[in-house]
Amino acid sequence: MEKETKREKFVRLAEARTNKIIDMIKLLGNCSSQATYEYTQQDVDKIFSAIESELREAKKKFAKTDNRSNSKFTLE
Repeated sequence: MEKETKREKFVRLAEARTNKIIDMIKLLGNCSSQATYEYTQQDVDKIFSAIESELREAKKKFAKTDNRSNSKFTLE
């Protein structure tokens, strides 16, 4: 039995998790029916602000550069 490579593991997990997120976003979109649900624009803004914030944080984790390791303290 061959051991899964790091790349194969990443592809398997990333595809599954991305598809799960996409499915959940589609389900959230189902809540937009005003015939079924009552909500305000403030509710919608709060939902998408939270999603966008988490997405930014996740994207930062994939950034290759780490500014903290390259910065040096100076007074000027």
